Amino acid sequence: MKDLRVVAFDCDGVIFDTAQSNRAYYNHILDHFGKPLLTAEQFAYVHMHTLDQSLAYLFNDDSSLVQAHAYRKTMNYVEFLKYMKLEPELVPLLQKMRPRFKAAIATNRTDTMNWLLEEFGLDGYFDIVVTSSDVKFPKPQPDPLLKIMEYFQIKPWQAIYVGDSQVDQLAAKSAGIPLVAYRNPDLNSDYHIQSLKELEGILEL
Repeated sequence: MKDLRVVAFDCDGVIFDTAQSNRAYYNHILDHFGKPLLTAEQFAYVHMHTLDQSLAYLFNDDSSLVQAHAYRKTMNYVEFLKYMKLEPELVPLLQKMRPRFKAAIATNRTDTMNWLLEEFGLDGYFDIVVTSSDVKFPKPQPDPLLKIMEYFQIKPWQAIYVGDSQVDQLAAKSAGIPLVAYRNPDLNSDYHIQSLKELEGILEL
C-alpha cells in the first residue's frame, strides 16, 4: 500500500477474543440485580459499545443505572481475565511491522485497556492507545481514529484500521480510513481477513 504508515487495531474481537469475558462481565452485573442474562441481541450490542452505553442499554431507568455503575466499580476485573484470549498471531505481526509501521489501538473500552496491555505483556508494542475516555464521542463516531491521525500527523490513506464490527466500519468510513474487516464477512470493507497473519500480505512484510 502506497505511503502506509500506521496500522490501528480495535481491541475486542481483534487483539483479544473477549466474547466470553464480556458475556461473563455483563451477566455478572445483571445477575446481581436479579435481571435475566444477556440475550443474543443484548450481547451483540454490549460487545461493540462502551461501558457507559452498554449499562444504559441494559438498565434503562436512572435509579437502576446509578446502582449498576456503583456496583461495577466494586468489581475486580481480574476474575474475568481467565475468559480472555490474546490472538496468538498479534505479537509476531507487531514485531514484523517495526520499524516500518507505527501501531495504534482505537477501542470503545473505557478504563481497562492499559491494565490489559500490562497483564498480557503488550506494553511498548503500541505507540498510542485511544479509549472511549480519551474522546468526546466514541465509535461509531470517527473521533478515536481522528485522534490517531492527529497524533501521527498523517492523512487518512496513510493508515488502515483493523476492526470486526459495524461500529468499526462506520468509524473508519467517517474518518476516511481503509477498513480491514477481521473475521466478519458482512462488513463493507477494503480488505477481509480471517487471521492477523494475513495482514503481512497487505502490509507487504
